[in-house]
Amino acid sequence: MKAAVLYELNSPLRVEEVSLDEPGDQEVLVKLVATGLCYSDLHYIHGDAPVPMPVVLGHEGAGIVEKVGPGVTTLQPGDHVVLMVAWSCGKCHFCVEGRPDMCSSQWIVCNMMGTLPSGAKRLRKGNQELNHFFCQSSFAEYAVVHERTAIKVREDAPLDVVCLLGCGTATGIGCVLNRAKLRPGESIVIYGCGGVGLSAVMGAKLAGAGKLIAVDMLDQKLEKAKELGADYVINASQEDPPQRVMEITGGGADYSVECIGNVDVVAQAFASIHNAGTCVVAGMAPIDKVIPIAAFELLIGKTLTGTLQGNIRPAVDVPKYVDLFMAGKLPIDKLITRNYSLDHINEAVQALEKGEVIRSVIRF
Repeated sequence: MKAAVLYELNSPLRVEEVSLDEPGDQEVLVKLVATGLCYSDLHYIHGDAPVPMPVVLGHEGAGIVEKVGPGVTTLQPGDHVVLMVAWSCGKCHFCVEGRPDMCSSQWIVCNMMGTLPSGAKRLRKGNQELNHFFCQSSFAEYAVVHERTAIKVREDAPLDVVCLLGCGTATGIGCVLNRAKLRPGESIVIYGCGGVGLSAVMGAKLAGAGKLIAVDMLDQKLEKAKELGADYVINASQEDPPQRVMEITGGGADYSVECIGNVDVVAQAFASIHNAGTCVVAGMAPIDKVIPIAAFELLIGKTLTGTLQGNIRPAVDVPKYVDLFMAGKLPIDKLITRNYSLDHINEAVQALEKGEVIRSVIRF
């Protein structure tokens, strides 16, 4: 099968023939139909976070189950599935409490090791093992994944759209609905109008936000935010965002969400909330960066928190988000700017780096 392999940091992906082993215990073979290209993929290409190499990247796959391994109980051949960035064990304290996003055996460990949850590596180029990424490696025509990574969705949903729910779109929606728990009439400001930020805009609109404010430096992204429901937009290259938010809200927003991964922007988002407000960090900053915030602001009542994949419960929330999309209430298809073939994946990477696209999808 074809796969896009990263051999060195800051280098183009190599699209080449690789082999994939049969699924093992509790694993399934998925024929991929599409996968999103997420900005997190770029973080790993550039070394902002560690991953062993060579590696097949990609973590927003969607496809059709072709084969199931021994012990699989939740899926069967022919099922349509979205592959999630977060695998969970189903047994630890957090999983038992219904918080799989905080799983003690989380995908972070798997990702650092480049394996599937079983510890196995199913990808290889000749005699050389290739590392897995986020327990799925969806920049390939097929993937072997743990059954808990693959979430069954309705068959009439377009897989080349709902694949985005594997990471970025679910993160944006979930950080508003699950982490902030925005209530009707409350105000929220969203920093960054890329794929995650615009998904947060959709989530806030769905929740019934009172004043919904979007911040970015590119007018075309702010226009998209207005299209998706933002009441106010702020161009950060022309105005001081916290000051403008104070004017719009009369003293600060109830919630702010940072969807970029820039610690200085986190500080701006934190400065945009009132003294009882909450700032949610959803963007992935380089691991060595520290947020410049005065401790006194926490003392007076502000809350700073983060979210991993929007704190979603994949088996519950992803099918629900798909239903909302199909009902016209979550227009996630409007996030997609371009589609590419796997052979042109490096063009997709360059377009994302240059800010030419909001979301791109690789179709197989």
